[in-house]
Amino acid sequence: MTLLRTTAADPRLDQPESLVEKLLEQMLFATGRRASKSEQASWGKSLPALATDLRDAGLSDVEMLIEYRLPLTSRRADVVLAGIHPETGAPSYVVVELKQWTSAHAYEGDSSLVDVLGMPGPPKSNPILQVRDYCDYIADFARAIEDQPDALAGVAYLHNATDPALVSDLRGVPVTTSGQLFTAAERGAFHEFLRSRLAPTSGRASADLLLKSHIAPSRQLLKVAADEVKNRSQFHLLGNQRVAVDLVLHQVEQARQANSKRVIVVTGGPGSGKSVVALELLGDLAREGRSVLHATGSRSFTQTLRKVAGYREPKIQKMFKYFNQFMAAETNGLDVLIMDEAHRIRETSAGRYTRAELRTDRPQIDELIAAAWVPVFLLDEHQIVRPGEMGSLEQITQMARERGLEVVHVELDAQFRCGGSEEYLLWVQRLLGLDDSASPTTWSGDPAFSVEVVDSPWELERRLKEKMEDGYSARITAGYCWPWSDSTKDGQLVPDVCIGDWARPWNVKGDRRVGDAPPSALWATDDGGFDQVGCIYTAQGFEYDWNGVIIGPDLVWRDGGFTAVRNANRDPDFKNRSKVSDPRFDRLVRHVYKVLLTRGMVGTVIYAVDDETRTALRALTGCSQQTPTIA
Repeated sequence: MTLLRTTAADPRLDQPESLVEKLLEQMLFATGRRASKSEQASWGKSLPALATDLRDAGLSDVEMLIEYRLPLTSRRADVVLAGIHPETGAPSYVVVELKQWTSAHAYEGDSSLVDVLGMPGPPKSNPILQVRDYCDYIADFARAIEDQPDALAGVAYLHNATDPALVSDLRGVPVTTSGQLFTAAERGAFHEFLRSRLAPTSGRASADLLLKSHIAPSRQLLKVAADEVKNRSQFHLLGNQRVAVDLVLHQVEQARQANSKRVIVVTGGPGSGKSVVALELLGDLAREGRSVLHATGSRSFTQTLRKVAGYREPKIQKMFKYFNQFMAAETNGLDVLIMDEAHRIRETSAGRYTRAELRTDRPQIDELIAAAWVPVFLLDEHQIVRPGEMGSLEQITQMARERGLEVVHVELDAQFRCGGSEEYLLWVQRLLGLDDSASPTTWSGDPAFSVEVVDSPWELERRLKEKMEDGYSARITAGYCWPWSDSTKDGQLVPDVCIGDWARPWNVKGDRRVGDAPPSALWATDDGGFDQVGCIYTAQGFEYDWNGVIIGPDLVWRDGGFTAVRNANRDPDFKNRSKVSDPRFDRLVRHVYKVLLTRGMVGTVIYAVDDETRTALRALTGCSQQTPTIA
C-alpha cells in the first residue's frame, strides 16, 4: 500500500540520494518498474522539504506514508500523514500532494486546469482538485474510517512557490478541508493547519488502522450507468481522469464562445478508467443540456449500456450509438461525440447493408471527427484485435491534422481493474511479448490480485464456482480455437469447446436468449452467462470479479516465449492471408489474449491446452502442478 513508511525524524529524509535509492528499490520490488527521472527528482527535493516542515511544526512523530497506493487502483498519493486529531483524539489523516511549481496559471481562463511553466504536454489538473479527489476516494473505499467524516484533510503544497501571486489562479476553485493550498511563502499557515489536524504524538496506531483497513468493493461500471447518465456522478475521478473530463468540459465551452474545434484523444490500458471517463462526461454534459452522444464499435458493450442505462428511462437508450451511424451526420451537429473503445474504429462505415448513396471510401475516423465540435476518442492500442480496426492515436492525429485541427492527448496512468494491480498488467504485457523493453518475468505476487494456473478445464471451472459461492461474479473465456455452431432446432447450444471429456458451448450467437443462456451482448453481465464460454468479442470492454481464461492451441510457449499457431485458430476474420499477414496475425492474437487475461477485478485462473505452455505458466506464476479434477 505504501513504498515507505517513516517519520520526519528519519535521517534518510535529509539525505536525498539515500532516500531516492530506497524508494527506487521499493518501487522496483512492488511494481516491477523503475521510477522516471522526474519522479526521482520529486522525491529528492519534495520529501525533504515536507519533513523539515513537519519537524518545524513539532510533528516529528507523525507517520509519513510515502507513495501511498489508493485502494483498488495503481494511483498513488505523494504522502499521507497519519496521526491523532488534537481535539477529538480520533485517527486523523492529511493527504499531501507535493509540487515543485513556482508558477501556474489557469488554462484559457479555466481554474480546474492549469498551465505550468516548463512542463510540456496537455494542461494539468489543479492540485487542489487532485488532492480532494484522493481524499474522497480514500473515504469511499477505506472501511476503517467510513464512519469518521472528519478523519481526512487534503493539502496541495507548493514548497518552491515563494510568490503566491504567481499561483493565485489555483485558488479559482473552491478551497475546502479536503482541498487546501499552501506555498513556500505561507509556511507558517501551513504549520498551523497541520497542527490543527495532527497532535504532536505518535501516529503509528493511525497508520496501522489505515494500512490494514478492509477495502470496500470497487464500483463496477455498468452497475451505476443509469444514475451516472441521469442523476449524478457516481465515480471519484483520479489524476488524469479528472484532467480528461475537465478538458472536454472546457473545450465545449470554448467551442461555444469562439466557434473553435479541437480533437481530444484519451489513451489508457485495460482498467485505466476510459469508460468511467466516458460515462462521467456523458452524465455531466447531459445534465448541462449539451447535445452529446456515446458511441462504440462493440455491439455487446453498446447493447449492455442501453439495457442498464435505459432500464427505467428507455429514452436514455437513444444516447448510445455505433460508430457506423454517423455517415450522414450533420457537420458539427453535436456539441460532443464520445467514442469509447475507439480502438475498434473501422476503415470505413460501409457494410453489406449500407445504402448505395452512402457507399464511399470516406474513412470512418473522418466521419466521427466531423460529427461534433468536440470529438473525444478513448482507446487502448493493445486492444486492436480484428483486421480492419484502425483506431490508433497516430491515425486519429494524422486525420485531424490533415483537417487543420489541434489534437490534445491525455494518457490515463492509473489501473482500476485487476485489483488496481499495475504489476499484473505489466506482467501480462511482458508474458505476451507486448513490452519491447523487457522479457517475460516470474509473477512476484500482489496482495491486491490473485493469479492461478490449473491443469484441467474441470479444475478451472471448479475454482470459479467456489468463488461464485462466496458471492463473486465469474466468467470463462477462451481463444477462438474451436468451431462455433448455431443452436439446434430444439433450442440447444452445441458444446463446441471440447477439451478431453470437458465440453461447453460458446456464448449465444444472436440477440435472443437460448434457454437459460443470455443473448450474446449480455453474456458478460446477465445471469446464466457462466455456463457458456465467452470469446474476445463478448468479453472486450467488460469486467467481472474472477476471470477464467483458456489459452487455446493458437498460442503456445516455445523456447522461452509465446509463438502463434495460425492453423489452430478458427476466427473467420483471420482466414484470409492476403488481408492478414502472418506477422499481423501474430500481433492480433497476442492482443486477444491480453484482453482476455485482463478482465478480472479480483483474480485470474488460467488453463492452457498445450502441455508445454502449461508447464511454463506454472513456472512463471509459482503454481505447483496439481492433480486434474475428474468430473
